Amino acid sequence: MSSQGRILLVDDEPQILRALAINLKAIGYQIDAAHSGEEALQRAAAQRPDAVILDLGLPGIDGVDVIRGLRGWTDVPIIVLTVRESERDKIQALDAGADDYVTKPFGMGELLARLRAALRRSFPDDTAGAVVTTPHFTIDLQAKRVIGFDGSEIRLTPTEWGIVEVLVRNHGKLVSQTKLLHDVWGPQYGEETNYLRVFMAQVRRKLEPEPGAPRYFITEPGMGYRFQLPQSEMTSIP
Repeated sequence: MSSQGRILLVDDEPQILRALAINLKAIGYQIDAAHSGEEALQRAAAQRPDAVILDLGLPGIDGVDVIRGLRGWTDVPIIVLTVRESERDKIQALDAGADDYVTKPFGMGELLARLRAALRRSFPDDTAGAVVTTPHFTIDLQAKRVIGFDGSEIRLTPTEWGIVEVLVRNHGKLVSQTKLLHDVWGPQYGEETNYLRVFMAQVRRKLEPEPGAPRYFITEPGMGYRFQLPQSEMTSIP
């Protein structure tokens, strides 16, 4: 069976690590495992996984700090897997740079679906793209890159890119919260509007000249989001 990708599993519970490894190996993933935050950072640097499934309650370095450490150098998709259920914990993990959040106990089918969605967001596809230019950034939809006004690359996580791509491809149109959740996270999502608040704030911090008064990525309260750009600033949009 050919490999579908390399996954780093991080959990201090051996039985969970074993169960995850067995299920993921059975469908073709290569697996690396870590039992602590320190080991997770070391293995991620050495093995360069395609995705990370991470428990928050780790000995040593906490899972949220592991996320921050990873985000210092990689955009690898990170799925948090934990018993913590509070809204505050979810927001903290997402704000640190996680892409998704699954609460224990969990169904293996749901976790695999979320992993597939995270990997789809991470890898470029071969669809025709466009270049959108503003005075503050340039978005290359085909290359999945954003370049700042000074010529430097603005790094977006796969989930941040997913939101940007959906909104830019629907330039000028209102994209409902439900559609954005479906398109970026998958059809099983629809109520997790807290995800959108967190990731839109991150997108604005990286791309908007004034994040508190967005010019390009606009919120339509209670309805959804819109990417707007004066026609004169647009190179092309499909």
